[in-house]
Amino acid sequence: MKKILILLLVSLSLFGIEIGKKPKRVVIEHNNGGYVKDGLAWSSDTVRGKVYVMFYVDPDEKDKNEHFADALKAKKYDRAQYGSIAIVNSAATWKPDFVIEQILKSKQKKFPDTIYVMDKAGVLVKEWGLKDDDSDILVFDKDGRLLFYKAGKMDEADMQKVFKLIEERITWSL
Repeated sequence: MKKILILLLVSLSLFGIEIGKKPKRVVIEHNNGGYVKDGLAWSSDTVRGKVYVMFYVDPDEKDKNEHFADALKAKKYDRAQYGSIAIVNSAATWKPDFVIEQILKSKQKKFPDTIYVMDKAGVLVKEWGLKDDDSDILVFDKDGRLLFYKAGKMDEADMQKVFKLIEERITWSL
């Protein structure tokens, strides 16, 4: 088991994603996708200045971590210090991109504080080694360093760990 864990950590670091480190710069643009609101290129360099929670999701797995998303919303973190990013891995589904884009555009209007991005080519799977065909959760500090990564369903312990990481890194206003 220990050998498997070490192998997993080494393979993740080769892809540019390692806890405590800034992942390698990635840009999603042109035919590969981009911001849902305007189609412009999205860069991982924008994951700075706030504590960010990133959802990287196969559309077929969109409900897997809905309980976590709802719990995050209920926390009502200060949006000046906390941000959320939803990146949809549309390469992982049979659903047409134009259908997914229409759904995301309506979500963008409903949740304007969340950044929505389409990844039409599985760029983050290839460049960062994220799990394909799943729901990945990543948490970044204000400097863009990865604090947490989980592929699959978040359990209560995972959620409490993420809340603690966020709360340790934001400044509370009284």
